[in-house]
Amino acid sequence: MGYRGPLPKNAVARVNTCVGALRTSPRWGRLVRRHLTQVTYTGRRSGRTFTTPVGYRRTGDVVTIGVRLPDAKSWWRNFTGDGAPLSLELDDTDRTGHAVARRDEKGRVTVTVRLDAPA
Repeated sequence: MGYRGPLPKNAVARVNTCVGALRTSPRWGRLVRRHLTQVTYTGRRSGRTFTTPVGYRRTGDVVTIGVRLPDAKSWWRNFTGDGAPLSLELDDTDRTGHAVARRDEKGRVTVTVRLDAPA
């Protein structure tokens, strides 16, 4: 049975701070950035801008984000249905794209991002 309920905000903030520090680390940053990025998006209901670190895989212009503990997180819900735009940092460059979140029959959530052409 998976985790149900929101994660404590102070714990999430600490993890996100550590991930951010690793991504910018002179020693570990290059390695960490191959698997972790930050997504920036606008909340559907709040209209506020949010940034959160996520693990990802990339194949060409498609980025796949597997959402761990999806019932404890809400960010991915901004991309259900027809999806929404977002930006993410890849290869030390901000890239924009359109993200769509899907939940499979086992409850796993995947966010698929189709990247826009580079500017």
